[in-house]
Amino acid sequence: MWTAIFFSLYFLIALFIIISILLHGAKPSKSLAWLLAIFTIPVGGMFLYLLLGRNRRKNKLLKLKRKAFLNLPEPLMQHMATMSGKYRKLMTLVYRNSHFPPTEYNELRLLKDGKTTFESIFDALENAQHRINLQYYIFEEGELTNRLILLFERKIAHGVEVRMIYDGIGSFSLSKAYLKKLMAIGVEVYPFLPFKFGRFFSSLNYRNHRKIIVVDGKVAFTGGINVSDKYLKGDIELGNWHDMHLRLEGTAASHLDFVFAMDWYLVCQKTISLLPLELDMDRVEKNVGKLVQIVAGGPDDDFPSLEQTYFTIINKAKDYLYITNPYIIPGQAIMQALQTAALGGVDIRLMVSENADNKIVSWSVRSYFESMLKSGIKIYLFPDGFLHSKIIVSDDAIATIGTANLDDRSFEQNYEVNAIVYDEPFAKLLKEDFLKDANLSRMLSYEEYLKRPWAEKLKEGFGKVFSPLL
Repeated sequence: MWTAIFFSLYFLIALFIIISILLHGAKPSKSLAWLLAIFTIPVGGMFLYLLLGRNRRKNKLLKLKRKAFLNLPEPLMQHMATMSGKYRKLMTLVYRNSHFPPTEYNELRLLKDGKTTFESIFDALENAQHRINLQYYIFEEGELTNRLILLFERKIAHGVEVRMIYDGIGSFSLSKAYLKKLMAIGVEVYPFLPFKFGRFFSSLNYRNHRKIIVVDGKVAFTGGINVSDKYLKGDIELGNWHDMHLRLEGTAASHLDFVFAMDWYLVCQKTISLLPLELDMDRVEKNVGKLVQIVAGGPDDDFPSLEQTYFTIINKAKDYLYITNPYIIPGQAIMQALQTAALGGVDIRLMVSENADNKIVSWSVRSYFESMLKSGIKIYLFPDGFLHSKIIVSDDAIATIGTANLDDRSFEQNYEVNAIVYDEPFAKLLKEDFLKDANLSRMLSYEEYLKRPWAEKLKEGFGKVFSPLL
């Protein structure tokens, strides 16, 4: 009797899932893979689908009330740049997806590695007059967090508001004792989709991977660096952690503040009033500053904005395209764009870390190397520690720096944010940095890679199978 009930229930759940895949499947290849998993792996296939496979763009599981945020208020529309020139279509695409126009007169400072980044961050935090908004995917206790809590206590005593969002899974090790200290001194702190058994299936696979700090709505930081002492001291297993961050001052900082405000509403259903922006009129009068556009994306959006942004930058490349990213696991569209550009004569160079923080992810990344090398794409393996930067620079004209990797997880499951900079000197600065790191790296050749051991090929094949889930 119980066996019959079990199989009847199993059949009904499987039927429901199959219908859901057929109605809401994002991609035919993924839909077929999930159908095969359900038919060939009893119970386990359904469990994996419920955990990793649902198309949240269709289901809108978080039901974020975005209507209140769609029309950017002043000052976010101030000093909007004309969407024209070579990258007009990209500017329009980002504006329609993320609702942020390109803006002029932004002051930028490129920050490489942890020491430089945190010196700049703490300097900005010390000068906060009204509020500090901060969110990170990984927030690990240590010297940095101890220094932060002391600074927050001082600033709150002087009337500064401090808000903090941490990802419930990325910052899973964050102790209750530390959170209680934050709340005791007056920090408003909330987790993004914390681990809870009741919503295990609906939340575990969707993370907030953004790293944002905004001070007084005027100065902001974003990039790949998390709050972790390994950016200062290195890692026992991997050694030094190398990463890139960006300091922004101007209207682009207000746009990042707006991204934080949307996430704040998501975690606690509270709205934040935007601070009035006071531009540096000296920069305006002298017509100096960078043209910057913020692109933010997440699984609740109608379209994968970061994937479309990367895709467009690749297709627009005429002379060269340099990419630094630890997790280059391209889907069909990005892979096709890269190969088409390379075969068409564009100098495509990728830089990834030779050392990996996850073996399966590393196998997956390397599983695409052979076909990339065959099409003429140059691949460099950076040997010193772990390279975590997420950078694209092209044609001495455009660059993007932020949190998004080149994989389905960043495009489909994570909340991400990048800054696109339309500026020749800034692009050349990143180009020079890439070439400097390339001189320290090992360049793979197609012939060399064909001779790799069969054991490595087998690992890569295993990693490629799981690449859509990574």
